Amino acid sequence: MDNTYNKNLIYVIAVIAATGGLLFGFDTGVISGAIPFFQQDFGIDDHMVEVVTSSGLVGAILGALFCGKVTDRLGRKPVILASAVIFAIGALWSGFAPDIYHLILSRLFLGVAIGVSSFAVPLYIAEISPARLRGRLVSMFQLMITIGVLTSYLSDLFFADEQDITCWRPMFYIGVIPALILLIGMYFMPETPRWLMSKGRIDESRKILSRIEPEESVGIMIGQIQAELKENEKNTSSWKEFLRPWLRTPLLIAVGIMFFQQFVGINTVIYYSPKIFLMAGFDGAVSAIWASVGVGVVNVLATIVSVYFVDRLGRRKLYFIGLSGIAISLIALSTSFIFVNQLGETGKWLAIGLVFLYVTFYAISIGPLGWLIISEVFPQYVRGLGASLGSLSVWFFNTIVSFTFFKLVRALAIPGTELVVAGETTGNPAGAFFFYSLIALAGLVWGYFFVPETKGVSLEKIEKHWKNDGKPRDLK
Repeated sequence: MDNTYNKNLIYVIAVIAATGGLLFGFDTGVISGAIPFFQQDFGIDDHMVEVVTSSGLVGAILGALFCGKVTDRLGRKPVILASAVIFAIGALWSGFAPDIYHLILSRLFLGVAIGVSSFAVPLYIAEISPARLRGRLVSMFQLMITIGVLTSYLSDLFFADEQDITCWRPMFYIGVIPALILLIGMYFMPETPRWLMSKGRIDESRKILSRIEPEESVGIMIGQIQAELKENEKNTSSWKEFLRPWLRTPLLIAVGIMFFQQFVGINTVIYYSPKIFLMAGFDGAVSAIWASVGVGVVNVLATIVSVYFVDRLGRRKLYFIGLSGIAISLIALSTSFIFVNQLGETGKWLAIGLVFLYVTFYAISIGPLGWLIISEVFPQYVRGLGASLGSLSVWFFNTIVSFTFFKLVRALAIPGTELVVAGETTGNPAGAFFFYSLIALAGLVWGYFFVPETKGVSLEKIEKHWKNDGKPRDLK
């Protein structure tokens, strides 16, 4: 089998698996355009909007917390299939919700699938990918997340009708379609050769490796995987393993990179962009959703750039380029909101341009790098648990950021910069965006010590580096 065929096949496998990312993006982004309508439909305040938004994130925490061990026991594929079923049921339940409490519960249920797919899909792709393509292929998960977010914005725009406040219901219903695509597509995909090998199913593993690796590499790969498994055969896949000294480094990397991925505030834009653009001066929910579609388009295009460069420039360079740009654009965005009342129409377009710039730097760097790196840094026998722990960190931090955004807007309000939205005086997000910029600056310092360069490095070599007490910045 020639290399071209191998490469094409692995891309097909990765794209189908990454549909889990599309669902992740769709079901996190769809809430954005639905908020102005179900808030009016149910007559709820901003606090309850935060509760609805955060309920999905709490569900994601539960999914990430309890499914890591299941993924190591049952395999990567069955867990992804189960998440597709939950996605479909959750989408229907959300659209049907007769009251705000049903909507909260349905989003909580749906969040479980988001949490599961957020670690199981990158893990699956990382384990089935050749080392030379791993960065590009795992980054496709983040690309599909951004496509899912854009799709949700376009769906919201299609159904948005300011004359019909129940238009939020079909916005949720449409999520059934990608859930069925993932369910049907993953049914025909193989299990990962590394997981099969860990269960003693060597012939099945060899068969899959022979389809995705050059013939001369299959024997070498099997030898490396078997050596790793033999070295770890006395170890058990349990949470207490992370107390071992040599596993503290990958643990710090996984939790740390997800902290900075979330606390630079990206999901305040993903979840609340129509509200933010209304603050910036856009008139009406539909026009604000149009601006949000622009965010989605920028997010997708920048992530495509990241997918192209991640295995060329490497992880560390992209990280530092992105975090520097995030810090600068957030400081500028904060400043633009301070003077938005004085700038008038110019301030509105300046704010949206800076949001686009902010999203661009995020999408080429820490957005995809977070998911990629947590899928690479853990050894085979705890890779499922490790990836779920990284994912758990994401949803924990995401919940805090999403639940506190409007509170932060009020707490860090600058006197004299209040805004008027729909005839009511509201807070100015300038202080909140400046706070996120400080987090980005701290991320640059942290990244110097803890972001490893895993470009082209085999998963087995990465494990050996930690066992030899190697520092993250010295990995090559």
